[in-house]
Amino acid sequence: PTQAGINAELSTYLRSNVLAALVSFLVGSGALFVYALVLRLPWPGVQAMQAAPWWVWAGGLCGAYLVTATVTAVPVLGAATMIGVFVAGQMGTSLVLDHFGWVGYPVQPISVWRCVGIACILVGVFLIKRF
Repeated sequence: PTQAGINAELSTYLRSNVLAALVSFLVGSGALFVYALVLRLPWPGVQAMQAAPWWVWAGGLCGAYLVTATVTAVPVLGAATMIGVFVAGQMGTSLVLDHFGWVGYPVQPISVWRCVGIACILVGVFLIKRF
């Protein structure tokens, strides 16, 4: 929630949610670049990168969407509701990913109790928004 609030505040100065997300990623990427240099991490070769499945490169797109969505949502929903909605959405998606074993997750079928857990999260989001 702190990052979302900071980025939302930045967007008021930049007058753009997308530019605020871009600046957030640029600052974060710069910090990670310096950190990788300090740790002297070996850079992977072209062959290692070509061997990876195509979908592993989509993580950055998911991150860009998430940061932009939080910058957009936090002024409307507030921190608690925004985090609740995002957690509920991520938990629902997680059930599907687990059930089918997508993107490298071990298969764990959807069960009634797992669905009850999601329902509890949704009730929590409702209570946070309502009160």
